[in-house]
Amino acid sequence: MKKILVTGGAGYIGSHTLIELIKLGFEPVVYDNLSNSSPVAIERVEQIVDQKIAFIKGDVLDKTHLTQVFTEHEFFGVIHFAGLKAVGESVAKPLKYYQNNVSGTLNLLEVMTDFGVKNFIFSSSATVYGDPEMLPIVETARRSCTNPYGQSKLTVEYVLEDLAKSERVPSWNIISLRYFNPIGADASGTIGEDPSDIPNNLMPYISQVAVGKLEKLSVFGDDYDTPDGTGVRDYIHVVDLAKGHVKALEYIAKQTSAFGFEPINLGTGHGTSVLELVGAFVSTTGQNVPYVIAPRRAGDIATCYASADKAKTLLGWTAEFDIERMCVDTWRWQSQNPQGYHSN
Repeated sequence: MKKILVTGGAGYIGSHTLIELIKLGFEPVVYDNLSNSSPVAIERVEQIVDQKIAFIKGDVLDKTHLTQVFTEHEFFGVIHFAGLKAVGESVAKPLKYYQNNVSGTLNLLEVMTDFGVKNFIFSSSATVYGDPEMLPIVETARRSCTNPYGQSKLTVEYVLEDLAKSERVPSWNIISLRYFNPIGADASGTIGEDPSDIPNNLMPYISQVAVGKLEKLSVFGDDYDTPDGTGVRDYIHVVDLAKGHVKALEYIAKQTSAFGFEPINLGTGHGTSVLELVGAFVSTTGQNVPYVIAPRRAGDIATCYASADKAKTLLGWTAEFDIERMCVDTWRWQSQNPQGYHSN
């Protein structure tokens, strides 16, 4: 059994990834400060997989604690989810984002180096591409960010690239998974996205309006150069995304020599606009989602969707679930848990 440290493992993507890790025989150890997650998510995952999961409450900014964790466990590798992720908040609080996302990752990499753990999967983002010059976006596209959140992810990518190149003979296996907009939930309806405050992401906002927790959805801008004027994004089912992380881990495990740094997109390969997503949710769930058009948000771009060809070729991974399935699974989670993890 290969033991994997999963930072931010109690969060939305992390909790779904735990299930896929366990299915394939990995042993996850969760390290999470619970700033935007809940220990209930871990308890629910334990019920789904019918086994206990090691959980450590800790912060990646606490290097001493990280060192203690590595002293107590022998890890094959690390999947690093622990990071702040709201574009709007990052514009208002850039220092908070650089401190957590960059400094926290540096701490983690330093401790990994000290203990000779050189297999690393980084939760990156399509925001590193900024306002793309061509669509769909390929991994070799120019990187240029439009907000501090994306810039913090890109800064970490530069660090990872330099780390991979720092040795004459590479010893690091680093995969930076650049993904787009995860939505949906586990088919059980027991785990899902549960923002600690008003949602910054579109789908949880839609579902919270549908369940009556929020009054109406604000659509930020309807004057973009897109078919209906609203922003177009590549939405991906969180279970597909979780499987992508495990595929990346399996790829690393199969290598006979270290390859350094490898960026890989995880997406569906096509975009869906805000209003198209709202329409799909209404038609698949039968729920009403009133919305108003609001001014554009700082840092947002018109269109962003991925080429997932490299993931298919290198990892043998493709997204399986469509937008309708994403909506149905989201609504199952939200309707069964109207207050998120605090409802039961």
